[in-house]
Amino acid sequence: MISKRFLQNYQGEDVFVYTLTGTNISVDISTLGASIQKLVVPDKNGNPVDVVLGTTECADLSKMGYLGAVVGRCANHIANGKFTLEGTTYQLGLNKGNLHIHGGANGFAKKVYNSRVEGNTLVLFRTSLDGEEGYPGKLDYTVQYTAENGSLKIVYTGVCNKTTLFNPTNHVYFNLEGEGNGTILQHVAQINADHYLQNNEIALPVAKVAVDGTAFDFRTPKQIGQDILAEHPDLANSRGGYDHNFCLETEHFATIYAPNSGIQLDAFTNQKGVQFYTANGLNTTGKHVYGKFEGFCLETQTYPDAINHPDYPTSVLKAGQQFFSTTTFVFSTRK
Repeated sequence: MISKRFLQNYQGEDVFVYTLTGTNISVDISTLGASIQKLVVPDKNGNPVDVVLGTTECADLSKMGYLGAVVGRCANHIANGKFTLEGTTYQLGLNKGNLHIHGGANGFAKKVYNSRVEGNTLVLFRTSLDGEEGYPGKLDYTVQYTAENGSLKIVYTGVCNKTTLFNPTNHVYFNLEGEGNGTILQHVAQINADHYLQNNEIALPVAKVAVDGTAFDFRTPKQIGQDILAEHPDLANSRGGYDHNFCLETEHFATIYAPNSGIQLDAFTNQKGVQFYTANGLNTTGKHVYGKFEGFCLETQTYPDAINHPDYPTSVLKAGQQFFSTTTFVFSTRK
């Protein structure tokens, strides 16, 4: 079942919140930023728990750690905000020093989406005009949300009239003990990745390396906080926590479990990378005051700065080509 309510006017546009309700799940989606603002599932005792960090009103999500927002056109970093496609060099907006991140200062997180309901799926859609934040081509794209049987499925589609970059993701923060209920350091995580990308001091990837023997080895379940304070340059370069791309080989890429609530999250995607982020720089007020380590993100995408690394999975979308990306979060409980 899907219901709709008016939230408020934002910069001259009406913003609505849709509530998607299915068996063992209820999700609030705002048309501002196509953002996930609430996600309620039962804990091991059957009590409802809101497991995502969010806000109750319209806000500039780019200044709030992108709480629950869709980011793009291109998620993650692009060095110098510059790339060349089909012989033409493009300069994107710079919004983090000399870097372009999450689509720029006026990226997807700041846009109000059109919406429609198709059965039990919410479809949010808009057109990103040629030159928006410096990207080439008129891009028509959709973000689709379906909540059922304890799971939330996100599908991204798009087509552009020029060759462009397109690599969207959702920046939702999870806390499986309940949002506003402490840090996620005691969560037990398994990430099915043999390699991750090392970052330099400005968070650009410099090498694909094995996780063996490092703080980045989550192939066997361990607490997120077990190695997060280890003396490792990659952790130091990301403000003392995880903010790294893990290179994926399997569709079922992660299992994360909260011991007190008993809530477990299993994550699936058709993408080749996931940015695992432990809210190292978070300091904002939403439904509660949120700080460092109070949530984790699983941002499915291709690799950061892929356009400048020919050996990485591509983020290039050819003119007229259909884009398709899907991520599913499945919630269950352990006693």
